[in-house]
Amino acid sequence: MNEHGYIRVAAAIPSVRVADCKFNVDAIIELMRKAAERKARIVVFPELCVTAYTCGDLFLQPELLRTADRELRRIVEYSAEAPVTAIVGLPVAAGNAIYNCAAVVSQGEIVGVVPKSFIPNYSEFYEARWFESGMKAPCDEVTIAGQKAPFGVDRLFKLNGVGFGIEICEDLWAPVPPSLHKALGGAELLFNLSASPEVIGKHDYLVDLVRQQSARTSSAYIYVSAGFGESSTDLVFAGNGIVAENGATIACAERFDMGEQYIEADIDIEYLRTQRRRRNTYAADGCLPEYRVAEIRQDAPAADDINRRVDPMPFVPRDKADRRRRCEEIFAIQTHGLAKRLAHTGCRCAVIGISGGLDSTLALLVAVRTFDKLKLDRKGIIGITMPGFGTTDRTYNNAVTLIRELGITLREIPIAAACRQHFADIGLPEGDRSVTYENSQARERTQILMDVANMEGGMVVGTGDLSELALGWATYNGDHMSMYGVNCSVPKTLVRHMVEWVASTEQNEAVRAALTDVAETPVSPELLPADENGEIAQKTEDLVGPYELHDFYLYNFVRQGFSPAKILFLAEKAFEGRYDRATMIKWLRTFFRRFFAQQFKRSALPDGPKVGSVSLSPRGDWRMPSDASSALWLAECEKLE
Repeated sequence: MNEHGYIRVAAAIPSVRVADCKFNVDAIIELMRKAAERKARIVVFPELCVTAYTCGDLFLQPELLRTADRELRRIVEYSAEAPVTAIVGLPVAAGNAIYNCAAVVSQGEIVGVVPKSFIPNYSEFYEARWFESGMKAPCDEVTIAGQKAPFGVDRLFKLNGVGFGIEICEDLWAPVPPSLHKALGGAELLFNLSASPEVIGKHDYLVDLVRQQSARTSSAYIYVSAGFGESSTDLVFAGNGIVAENGATIACAERFDMGEQYIEADIDIEYLRTQRRRRNTYAADGCLPEYRVAEIRQDAPAADDINRRVDPMPFVPRDKADRRRRCEEIFAIQTHGLAKRLAHTGCRCAVIGISGGLDSTLALLVAVRTFDKLKLDRKGIIGITMPGFGTTDRTYNNAVTLIRELGITLREIPIAAACRQHFADIGLPEGDRSVTYENSQARERTQILMDVANMEGGMVVGTGDLSELALGWATYNGDHMSMYGVNCSVPKTLVRHMVEWVASTEQNEAVRAALTDVAETPVSPELLPADENGEIAQKTEDLVGPYELHDFYLYNFVRQGFSPAKILFLAEKAFEGRYDRATMIKWLRTFFRRFFAQQFKRSALPDGPKVGSVSLSPRGDWRMPSDASSALWLAECEKLE
């Protein structure tokens, strides 16, 4: 692994000639050379690639078996000089049976041989005609390529401490794939050598199967299947290479290529280990088979960079259709949560402070959808606009337009006079623009909302989002407080997309125009007076940093468990050309300082629905003492300068 916990693996698909072992091994060695030059630590080849998969009854010919064995020696010899571990498929005769095997070759040695467990005997596959199941093997050692090698389905391997296991083709389709037990036994990488022909619809199912197996096992699953050169007498082999990590496909080969195919991916072992530690299903299990583990040491330097895309917006799907589905699902979760709370309390009134900003707009839209679902009169939603010292015409007009056009009850309650009286009561100087000046306005607004809710027998719907909670960008017992917070686990980067999504589906032109403008308005609490042009002077992202950076930091710290150094490493790749290193370090330091210092606000959060894998609810998702020290994380940030 490199310093950030990544290991590079490769899947290689050589062009083959059926039963021409020398030709096939020449191609295998060339791809091993490529993998070594690319600093891949492990390269896996397709099932029976030394002979080709489609040899048929030739597998019963001793000459083919002897030639495959002899040619394997060349792979072993080459491995002595190449800093890469190769997993190659070939037939192996042992006793009175032939086994469909994967040989693990490294540093001039056959580290182990793993036979196929499940032998198909249906449709286009008649392997039982030639091969026996490895689960019936009578020996635990075979002589192969002039060496005595460990043999059996109970073999696991460790390369510089990274565990990996092997299964072959049909094994993955079995009701209980061997990879399930191998993952529980310590395999973090799962390799599948396959020879799966193409038929209509099969590829999509295969990709889903590989992806789901990686998710189920919290592993990286590397699948490689035979390609061009296999016999096309009855079947076509298109060459599938798929790498999935914990449920996400991170690399995929181009099918139907008539040349060799090679893909590689950097697997985040640190991330996989973090996920497993969070799942108690990876604790010791007395029902597991006993695995024998072979240790492999490679001293070659690991790749410094990573060959994978790093998503700068981890909360926001890149694909428009996926993003639309994500928005729809989140909206449904928010609506369902609020509906249950209203039904449970018997409440027919919701009170929301509408500022004309992103968060309050999303909360308003959720409330409207909820009332419609419950068949309640929209007039039971009281939208209160509370203009203050920093309110601009732009946000005020958008707020009023949305309230009126959506058919809810409008109340306008200016707060300037009440705040001035409060400032006089507590002795705050006239020109003071301190945090007291700002927070007093937020608390005045919250008091209005709570008191109106009491008067109307209603419920205050909170508007604060996940990003604000992470940074503590909320006034304690001000906008921090509500009776139900519908946005509490929606990050700011996604809130904007959700408002845009609703706008794209809205039939009312005035509502659509207002929503579009809300999505384009700079994020601001509007607690300081506007500038000389009446525009927003207090822009949140100028004060605490870009939300796209903070959401990236939040996801990788809370969800992935990464250190500041690794987060910065990923951020530099994700935001290349958009932020320089110094800027990213500056806001990374701000993130950790505020995240730790503001935990006390999260410890007193109102209820609200969880919508994604990252949530900061103190009741189950993020349990951290309010006085936990940030020293370790800030010290590492200082070292990044």
